[in-house]
Parts: sequence; C-alpha cells; structure tokens
Amino acid sequence: MVETGIGNLVDADLAKESAKLQALQVQQQLGVQALSIANQAPQTILSLFR
Repeated sequence: MVETGIGNLVDADLAKESAKLQALQVQQQLGVQALSIANQAPQTILSLFR
C-alpha cells in the first residue's frame, strides 16, 4: 500500500516536472521567435528608404 502511494507520488512529480519543462521550452521558443521578429523590423523599415 505505502509503496503504491510513493510510486504514485513519484509519477505525479515526474509528470509535473515534465509539464514545467515543456512550458519552459515553449517560452524559450516564443522568446527566440520574438527576437527574430524584432530583428526583422528595423531591416524592413530601412529597406523602405533604399
């Protein structure tokens, strides 16, 4: 009984940490995309003056 309870806690903790990791990875990807878009904007504006 106790072993099952501990196993469930470990599984739940792993699932929680996995979800946190996925969330951080998505945030990182969004950050990279935002920087990419921000870097493109000045180049686009400059190209209008050429």
